[in-house]
This record gives sequence, structure tokens and C-alpha cells, in this order.
Amino acid sequence: MRNQNTYTSTLPRELFSKLNEYSQKLSLPKNRIIENALQSYFDKIKQAEYIQSFKNANLDIEMKSMAEEGLQDYLDIIDNQ
Repeated sequence: MRNQNTYTSTLPRELFSKLNEYSQKLSLPKNRIIENALQSYFDKIKQAEYIQSFKNANLDIEMKSMAEEGLQDYLDIIDNQ
């Protein structure tokens, strides 16, 4: 049993031409290039979400206080070693 789904999509002509060009140049199937591109895109979205959550946490006084307390505990542990 395959763990894949089949889909049909349309792409602008210029983008499809680039996909064909790189498929031939890299000797990779077009679906593999699309798969890698989507994975990279989702990774960048997740990274942006992490960055935003840290920015939001920085604005939250309670979260900032907890982080500072944790850092102080860590520094105390290092000093006692």
C-alpha cells in the first residue's frame, strides 16, 4: 500500500517551464522537486511561527519573568559545579 495521494493542479506556464528545466537539469522527477519545495516552504512557515511566538513571549511580562528565573537557576547550577 502506498502512503501517497494523487492530485491534479495547474501552474502558470512560466513556472511549469522552470519546473521542466530544473527537472531535466537535476535529473529529478517534477513531483520530487515540488515535494522538496513544499517541504522547504512549510519549514520556513514553521520557523516564522517560532520567531513570532518568541517575540510575543518577549512582550508577555509573566513569560519574560519565568525565563529570567529559569536562566538564573541555570547560572546557579553552573556556578556550583
